[in-house]
Amino acid sequence: MRTKSYLVSMVLLAALALSACGPAAIAPAADAQRTLNVNGTGLVYLTPDIAYIYIGVHTEMPAASEAMDENRTQTDSVIAALKKSGVDEKDIRTTNFSIWSFDKYDPISGMNTGEKYYAVDNTVYVTVRALDKLGILLDTVVKAGANNINSIQFDVADKTAATKQARDAAVQNAKTQAQELAAVAGVTLGDISNISFYESSPSPVMDTFGGKGGGGMGEAASVPIQIGQMTLTVSVSMTYEIK
Repeated sequence: MRTKSYLVSMVLLAALALSACGPAAIAPAADAQRTLNVNGTGLVYLTPDIAYIYIGVHTEMPAASEAMDENRTQTDSVIAALKKSGVDEKDIRTTNFSIWSFDKYDPISGMNTGEKYYAVDNTVYVTVRALDKLGILLDTVVKAGANNINSIQFDVADKTAATKQARDAAVQNAKTQAQELAAVAGVTLGDISNISFYESSPSPVMDTFGGKGGGGMGEAASVPIQIGQMTLTVSVSMTYEIK
């Protein structure tokens, strides 16, 4: 008898627990906030005022020591020419030094001559701040012994003001869109509930000069440089409450 009474009590307790949980589980959700999301874009055109260049010296000799000595002599000459041209020492940084052996092949028959040669590469990364003298600088380093200039990347040293200008333009663009859309849809804009922005760094203008191999630059009498312009883009996403 006690067992039956205990079971009935448990069933009643379970029913009470379920009835207590029921109203919370089925309570209607609060009304979702109506919003309007817009994306704005701001563009600013910049004129580059700085350039980054990889300048290298490539040498090939039958002996490793000869290849290294020749490469060291040419590289020292190139670095001295850079400094003489006004490039600060802190703007010259070695990024690669490598040495490897390879088999020599006859240029006519294509047959292996059985000779073993050694190649040495030494590359420095140079920051050029006087762009009006860039063409002359390239001529100078080529004459000094540089035979591998991989690329020139143009950039703007300080983009702080340009970024602010582009961001302001993007916000204004988004506001204008929101006002126009609200007017057409017949709703009223409320407070801004969310805002985020994305800055796209200007893509560097690339100009490639030659590649690997000794004497790749050859006779570079005068190097024409077209700096051009760069575009800084800022995108803004804004969410408005609407009524």
